[in-house]
Amino acid sequence: MIEVLEPYKRQLERVDEKLSDPAIMSDISQYKDLMRERSHLEPIVNAYNEMESLSQQIHDAEQMLEEESDSELIALTREELRDLREQKETLEQKSRILLVPPDPLEGKNIIMEIRAGTGGDEAALFAADLFRMYSHYAEQHRWKVEIISANETGIGGFKEIIYSISGTDVYGNMKYESGVHRVQRVPETESGGRIHTSAVTVAVLPEAEETDIEIKQEELKVDVMRAGGPGGQSVNTTDSAVRLTHLPTGLVVICQDEKSQIKNKAKALRVLRSRLYDLEEERKAKERSDNRKSQVGTGDRSERIRTYNFPQNRITDHRINLTLYKLELALAGDISEIIEQLKISEAEQALQDLNI
Repeated sequence: MIEVLEPYKRQLERVDEKLSDPAIMSDISQYKDLMRERSHLEPIVNAYNEMESLSQQIHDAEQMLEEESDSELIALTREELRDLREQKETLEQKSRILLVPPDPLEGKNIIMEIRAGTGGDEAALFAADLFRMYSHYAEQHRWKVEIISANETGIGGFKEIIYSISGTDVYGNMKYESGVHRVQRVPETESGGRIHTSAVTVAVLPEAEETDIEIKQEELKVDVMRAGGPGGQSVNTTDSAVRLTHLPTGLVVICQDEKSQIKNKAKALRVLRSRLYDLEEERKAKERSDNRKSQVGTGDRSERIRTYNFPQNRITDHRINLTLYKLELALAGDISEIIEQLKISEAEQALQDLNI
């Protein structure tokens, strides 16, 4: 493992040399890229230095065993040698995970879109359940949740809800949630007690900054209209709702939650920019992977990733065959165990691809 880690030390030295160049400081984009690379390399080099120290201590202890004749000292040295070898083995396992290249989008905030699929009102109610689950999870991490657009039903569900989550390492944790979430339960409206199966689609988009994606005015068609809502709610008497159509791709975004047309347009642009950014990142990822599918899923929005079974209090993630009987806790935001297992699975797959 020392031989594997050694090149990273030279790589860190080259990065530090570049960062000391005053010209780099004036190029914010390049400086950010180098700092991101450095944050990946530094723990690897620290592990390399620690492993070198442990290897030297193991060598010294082995030498002492060959030369020592005192039985008590030999016993102590053997015990110390056993501990040193265990420390080195543990460090090697941790180092393998450190070698996984970081996702360039890891530190991004996100825009999350939850849409009711098959199942009518029941699917819309479960969309609301998922929104609450992710809101509780965000609260645990002290992330900020901001609703951008919501299409509510009259019984407390969502046909669609779009919102942003900002904070530390949001995308790195939430990126695994994209896909189809299936729910199995007895709807409140079901008098016969039969279990219904419904589906909700979740999309997790890295939130794009203006510097990430440029949208030209001539590429946009802007329509304004009056907002509408269930039971007369959110119905304005002015044309405040905004529909943006991105002509090159055909993507359409509608925002009507704000009473101000300017605010609705700004929100719609945030969503459109992130959808375009996501499309571009998907294209790049496809080029890099050459049709190779990750162990934790393809990221395809149509992929069924998880089932929530209420009668059995069971939640199953199909990508890693993980089943937990703690559905109530999960819906209260306790999904850390699932996300950590998905991270481990993704890291193991990446290490296989790197032949490490």
